[in-house]
Amino acid sequence: MKLTVTDIQGKDQGELEVGFAIPEAGKGHQAVHDAVTAYRAAQRSGTASTKTMGDVACSGRKPWRQKGTGRARTGTTVATQWRGGGVPMGPKPRDFGKKLSRKTRLLALRKALGERLKDGDVSVIDELTLADHKTRGFVQVCSQLGLQGTLLVVVPEVDKNLNLATRNLEGVQVITAADLHTYAVLRPARLLFTRGALEKVGERLKDLIAP
Repeated sequence: MKLTVTDIQGKDQGELEVGFAIPEAGKGHQAVHDAVTAYRAAQRSGTASTKTMGDVACSGRKPWRQKGTGRARTGTTVATQWRGGGVPMGPKPRDFGKKLSRKTRLLALRKALGERLKDGDVSVIDELTLADHKTRGFVQVCSQLGLQGTLLVVVPEVDKNLNLATRNLEGVQVITAADLHTYAVLRPARLLFTRGALEKVGERLKDLIAP
Protein backbone atom coordinates (compact mmCIF):
# COMPACT_ATOMS: atom_id res chain seq x y z
CA MET A 1 0.00 0.00 0.00
CA LYS A 2 1.26 3.47 -0.92
CA LEU A 3 0.45 6.62 1.03
CA THR A 4 0.60 10.22 -0.14
CA VAL A 5 3.15 12.32 1.73
CA THR A 6 2.59 16.06 2.22
CA ASP A 7 4.40 18.90 3.94
CA ILE A 8 2.91 20.85 6.87
CA GLN A 9 1.12 23.13 4.40
CA GLY A 10 -0.60 20.14 2.82
CA LYS A 11 1.39 20.23 -0.44
CA ASP A 12 2.17 16.93 -2.15
CA GLN A 13 5.65 15.55 -1.47
CA GLY A 14 5.39 12.20 -3.24
CA GLU A 15 4.42 8.74 -2.02
CA LEU A 16 5.66 6.30 0.61
CA GLU A 17 5.30 2.53 0.53
CA VAL A 18 4.00 0.99 3.78
CA GLY A 19 6.84 -1.20 5.01
CA PHE A 20 4.75 -4.13 6.27
CA ALA A 21 2.07 -6.51 5.04
CA ILE A 22 -1.48 -5.92 6.26
CA PRO A 23 -3.10 -9.09 7.69
CA GLU A 24 -5.92 -10.64 5.74
CA ALA A 25 -9.53 -9.91 6.66
CA GLY A 26 -10.68 -11.96 9.65
CA LYS A 27 -7.16 -12.57 10.96
CA GLY A 28 -5.53 -10.84 13.90
CA HIS A 29 -8.72 -9.81 15.72
CA GLN A 30 -7.95 -11.95 18.77
CA ALA A 31 -4.44 -10.53 18.97
CA VAL A 32 -5.87 -6.98 18.98
CA HIS A 33 -8.35 -7.92 21.72
CA ASP A 34 -5.60 -9.48 23.84
CA ALA A 35 -3.30 -6.48 23.36
CA VAL A 36 -5.96 -3.95 24.36
CA THR A 37 -6.99 -6.05 27.38
CA ALA A 38 -3.36 -6.34 28.50
CA TYR A 39 -2.76 -2.61 28.08
CA ARG A 40 -5.83 -1.60 30.08
CA ALA A 41 -5.06 -4.15 32.79
CA ALA A 42 -1.55 -2.68 33.13
CA GLN A 43 -3.06 0.74 33.83
CA ARG A 44 -4.74 -0.49 37.01
CA SER A 45 -2.91 0.72 40.09
CA GLY A 46 -3.56 -2.37 42.21
CA THR A 47 -3.06 -0.41 45.43
CA ALA A 48 -6.19 -1.56 47.33
CA SER A 49 -5.08 -2.90 50.70
CA THR A 50 -6.65 -4.17 53.91
CA LYS A 51 -5.16 -5.29 57.22
CA THR A 52 -5.17 -8.94 58.22
CA MET A 53 -5.15 -10.03 61.85
CA GLY A 54 -1.38 -9.91 61.80
CA ASP A 55 -1.34 -6.29 60.59
CA VAL A 56 -3.72 -4.80 63.18
CA ALA A 57 -2.07 -3.22 66.23
CA CYS A 58 -3.08 -5.10 69.37
CA SER A 59 -1.85 -5.66 72.90
CA GLY A 60 -2.24 -9.42 72.60
CA ARG A 61 -4.19 -9.58 75.84
CA LYS A 62 -7.01 -12.13 76.11
CA PRO A 63 -10.30 -10.15 76.50
CA TRP A 64 -11.74 -12.46 79.15
CA ARG A 65 -11.06 -15.84 80.70
CA GLN A 66 -11.68 -18.95 78.70
CA LYS A 67 -14.54 -20.41 80.76
CA GLY A 68 -17.25 -19.34 83.13
CA THR A 69 -18.39 -16.04 81.56
CA GLY A 70 -21.14 -17.45 79.37
CA ARG A 71 -19.64 -15.70 76.36
CA ALA A 72 -17.96 -17.26 73.36
CA ARG A 73 -14.32 -18.02 73.88
CA THR A 74 -11.85 -15.68 72.18
CA GLY A 75 -8.17 -15.04 72.47
CA THR A 76 -7.75 -11.67 70.78
CA THR A 77 -9.62 -8.49 69.92
CA VAL A 78 -8.22 -8.41 66.39
CA ALA A 79 -10.15 -11.47 65.30
CA THR A 80 -12.17 -10.96 62.13
CA GLN A 81 -15.53 -10.89 63.94
CA TRP A 82 -14.52 -7.90 66.11
CA ARG A 83 -15.00 -4.27 65.12
CA GLY A 84 -11.53 -2.97 64.26
CA GLY A 85 -10.24 -6.50 63.77
CA GLY A 86 -8.52 -7.95 60.76
CA VAL A 87 -10.23 -8.33 57.40
CA PRO A 88 -10.49 -11.93 56.19
CA MET A 89 -9.24 -12.51 52.64
CA GLY A 90 -9.23 -8.76 51.88
CA PRO A 91 -7.40 -7.20 48.92
CA LYS A 92 -3.66 -6.64 48.96
CA PRO A 93 -1.49 -4.65 46.54
CA ARG A 94 -1.06 -6.65 43.35
CA ASP A 95 -0.01 -6.40 39.73
CA PHE A 96 -2.88 -6.76 37.25
CA GLY A 97 -0.54 -6.97 34.25
CA LYS A 98 -0.99 -9.66 31.63
CA LYS A 99 1.87 -11.11 29.61
CA LEU A 100 1.79 -11.13 25.82
CA SER A 101 4.34 -12.66 23.51
CA ARG A 102 6.28 -10.34 21.22
CA LYS A 103 4.70 -11.98 18.19
CA THR A 104 1.18 -11.35 19.50
CA ARG A 105 1.95 -7.72 20.29
CA LEU A 106 3.39 -7.05 16.85
CA LEU A 107 0.55 -8.88 15.11
CA ALA A 108 -1.99 -6.80 17.04
CA LEU A 109 -0.20 -3.57 16.12
CA ARG A 110 0.03 -4.60 12.48
CA LYS A 111 -3.67 -5.48 12.35
CA ALA A 112 -4.82 -2.30 14.11
CA LEU A 113 -2.62 -0.01 12.02
CA GLY A 114 -3.56 -1.83 8.82
CA GLU A 115 -7.26 -1.28 9.47
CA ARG A 116 -6.71 2.42 10.14
CA LEU A 117 -4.75 2.68 6.90
CA LYS A 118 -7.52 1.00 4.92
CA ASP A 119 -10.10 3.31 6.49
CA GLY A 120 -8.13 6.39 5.42
CA ASP A 121 -7.55 7.61 8.98
CA VAL A 122 -3.78 7.99 8.59
CA SER A 123 -2.01 11.09 7.27
CA VAL A 124 1.71 11.26 6.51
CA ILE A 125 3.83 14.40 6.42
CA ASP A 126 7.41 14.75 5.32
CA GLU A 127 8.59 16.39 8.55
CA LEU A 128 7.07 18.01 11.63
CA THR A 129 9.32 20.70 13.04
CA LEU A 130 7.91 23.59 15.08
CA ALA A 131 9.71 26.92 15.35
CA ASP A 132 8.88 27.18 19.05
CA HIS A 133 6.96 25.44 21.82
CA LYS A 134 3.76 27.49 21.52
CA THR A 135 0.50 25.65 21.10
CA ARG A 136 -0.82 27.91 18.36
CA GLY A 137 1.95 26.73 16.02
CA PHE A 138 0.75 23.13 16.23
CA VAL A 139 -2.90 24.17 15.98
CA GLN A 140 -2.06 26.00 12.75
CA VAL A 141 -0.42 22.86 11.35
CA CYS A 142 -3.54 20.80 12.15
CA SER A 143 -5.71 23.43 10.47
CA GLN A 144 -3.59 23.37 7.30
CA LEU A 145 -3.75 19.58 7.17
CA GLY A 146 -7.49 19.47 7.90
CA LEU A 147 -7.08 17.41 11.07
CA GLN A 148 -9.97 17.59 13.53
CA GLY A 149 -10.98 15.68 16.64
CA THR A 150 -8.74 13.42 18.68
CA LEU A 151 -5.30 12.94 17.18
CA LEU A 152 -2.26 10.71 17.62
CA VAL A 153 1.02 12.18 16.39
CA VAL A 154 3.78 9.64 15.75
CA VAL A 155 7.34 10.96 15.42
CA PRO A 156 10.68 9.15 15.05
CA GLU A 157 12.29 10.72 18.12
CA VAL A 158 11.27 12.80 21.13
CA ASP A 159 10.73 16.45 20.16
CA LYS A 160 10.69 18.87 23.09
CA ASN A 161 8.95 21.71 21.22
CA LEU A 162 6.25 19.35 19.96
CA ASN A 163 5.65 17.87 23.40
CA LEU A 164 5.30 21.31 24.96
CA ALA A 165 3.08 22.59 22.15
CA THR A 166 0.61 19.70 22.46
CA ARG A 167 0.45 19.06 26.20
CA ASN A 168 -2.40 21.55 26.73
CA LEU A 169 -4.50 20.18 23.86
CA GLU A 170 -7.15 17.75 25.02
CA GLY A 171 -7.36 14.68 22.82
CA VAL A 172 -3.88 15.08 21.29
CA GLN A 173 -1.16 12.56 22.09
CA VAL A 174 2.44 12.49 20.87
CA ILE A 175 4.29 9.18 20.81
CA THR A 176 7.51 7.90 19.28
CA ALA A 177 7.57 5.14 16.67
CA ALA A 178 9.39 2.84 19.10
CA ASP A 179 6.66 3.26 21.74
CA LEU A 180 3.66 2.93 19.40
CA HIS A 181 1.20 0.30 20.64
CA THR A 182 -2.18 -1.11 19.64
CA TYR A 183 -4.35 0.84 22.08
CA ALA A 184 -2.80 4.15 21.01
CA VAL A 185 -3.55 3.32 17.36
CA LEU A 186 -7.20 2.47 18.00
CA ARG A 187 -8.16 5.30 20.36
CA PRO A 188 -7.99 8.58 18.33
CA ALA A 189 -10.07 9.68 15.35
CA ARG A 190 -7.01 10.45 13.20
CA LEU A 191 -3.34 9.47 13.11
CA LEU A 192 -0.53 11.70 11.87
CA PHE A 193 2.82 10.10 11.02
CA THR A 194 6.01 11.73 9.88
CA ARG A 195 7.80 9.93 7.05
CA GLY A 196 10.60 8.86 9.38
CA ALA A 197 8.19 7.55 12.00
CA LEU A 198 6.25 5.40 9.53
CA GLU A 199 9.50 3.98 8.18
CA LYS A 200 10.58 3.04 11.72
CA VAL A 201 7.24 1.39 12.42
CA GLY A 202 7.62 -0.53 9.19
CA GLU A 203 11.01 -1.77 10.38
CA ARG A 204 9.42 -3.00 13.61
CA LEU A 205 6.67 -4.91 11.82
CA LYS A 206 8.34 -6.22 8.67
CA ASP A 207 10.12 -9.08 10.46
CA LEU A 208 6.84 -10.58 11.67
CA ILE A 209 5.71 -13.48 9.51
CA ALA A 210 2.39 -12.58 7.90
CA PRO A 211 -0.51 -14.64 9.30
